Amino acid sequence: MDRTCSLENTGVMQRKTPAPLSRLSWLVPDAALLVGILTLFICLFLFDGTQKLFRDSDSGWHIRTGEAILSGSGLPHSDPYSLLRRGQSWFAWEWGADVLMGAAHRLDGMSGVALLYGVAIGACSWFWFRLHWAVGGNFLIAGAMATLMVSTANLHWLARPHVFGWLFLLGSVWYAETAGGRTERRSIAAAMLFGALWANMHASFFLAPLIAVIYCFSHLLRPLIWQLDRTAEWRRARFFAVIAAAALAGGFVNPYGWQLHRHVIAYLSNSELLDRIGEFQSFNFHVEGSFQILLCVGLAALGGVVALGQRNLAHFLLSAVFLALALRSARALPLVALILLPIANSAISKALAAAEGLRPALQRTLASFLQYSMNLRTIDAGLRGYVVAPVAIFLAFAVLHAPAIQARTGFPPAEFPVEASLVLEKLPSDIRLLAPDKFGGYLIYRFNGTRPVFFDGRSDFYGSAYMKDYLRLVEVRPGWRELLDRDRFTHALLPNQYSLIPALRQLGWKEKYTDGTATLLEKQ
Repeated sequence: MDRTCSLENTGVMQRKTPAPLSRLSWLVPDAALLVGILTLFICLFLFDGTQKLFRDSDSGWHIRTGEAILSGSGLPHSDPYSLLRRGQSWFAWEWGADVLMGAAHRLDGMSGVALLYGVAIGACSWFWFRLHWAVGGNFLIAGAMATLMVSTANLHWLARPHVFGWLFLLGSVWYAETAGGRTERRSIAAAMLFGALWANMHASFFLAPLIAVIYCFSHLLRPLIWQLDRTAEWRRARFFAVIAAAALAGGFVNPYGWQLHRHVIAYLSNSELLDRIGEFQSFNFHVEGSFQILLCVGLAALGGVVALGQRNLAHFLLSAVFLALALRSARALPLVALILLPIANSAISKALAAAEGLRPALQRTLASFLQYSMNLRTIDAGLRGYVVAPVAIFLAFAVLHAPAIQARTGFPPAEFPVEASLVLEKLPSDIRLLAPDKFGGYLIYRFNGTRPVFFDGRSDFYGSAYMKDYLRLVEVRPGWRELLDRDRFTHALLPNQYSLIPALRQLGWKEKYTDGTATLLEKQ
């Protein structure tokens, strides 16, 4: 079939003007809002987010830090929680998210924190769909990809500040796709404000200028590779260069100034430390249920290659960067789902629209598919349904306060020493407790920072040397006895499967308490 019969020339892919809004449209949610609401309820109830959101104990110290800031003690610059490093310099680089968590906890306890993150995760799904429309994605393909996005992103559905980082990341790419390209004072001011907000919420703030730089280089190089309008492309390149500089400058507006940037760079470049942190390790694609995640990565890679063939260098570079991060660190896999699936949708949709030389029956089927999807998108573009969002949030709030659900919202007792803490609180306040980082954040939360912890999830604060000693001790490696004596521990609270428990028993430590989760030992 020749070019005159291609799908592009039949008008199938031409953007249609949305139907006029009716009053009823404000009551009917569009696909983005509908999936966002569904994600909220899936996260909180089907996913069992009332406990699984708290399966990482770091939530505990984030909450208590936020409450301390709200109480008027000011922004933290030194550690208030550690047994061995109390008072040393500490960068609470996510203090803005901590304040949100602390406020939610003050207002409504752990149910409030669960709702806060359920809404944030739902907002990510909403923004994810908006990104599909910004890059020209297909309606039906976006719907089919939603399951892949949810099943990949939920690897890191946790009540931790990185979820807010997801929203900023989605906003960065969405802006890069929709920005007009004119350098104006308000666009510069908006980029600076955006960078400042992100820098005070999560350490991934460096992605804001990075994304702008990627788009800048894309427009700079495109006319050097292909026959394109150099003037127009380089005008866009200058625009993104200014936006990158503005976002970078905004990142310095934080309580720690440039020291925060130095600290983040030192942390992320410390391979000796990151190699010992589980979430920075590569994902095991052999585990059960990993097929959908592998499919997500495969589609993202396909989308990047196809985008390059379509001369979309920015999409190709984004795919290359985020796929490299994801293959290196499991915590970047949700970023692939959130950013690269819409890009893959865009590339695949354009490739299908330009397909030619197919058998007539297949060509007609493809044309019908694309036309039907375009019709659905036209209808969807006329819907808003904004009033449904607050209703859905209120309904989730009400369900969270059902007695049976509210009673079990929080740190799961099967993973944390919830029962053992009742015995621990009866012990003198000056005991020296040995407990792993898995328990550290929970203990900070449980005792509101009044009982110092040996180790918690703030790996950037403790550093690689401290972590080496910690691992040598809890894993009973050569030299562990010397560390035990050096730090003068009087009690140990450990998960039951730890080999340190029988080792301490051999030294004469006595068991004070045990349950299905943890064992509390006392030095004799």
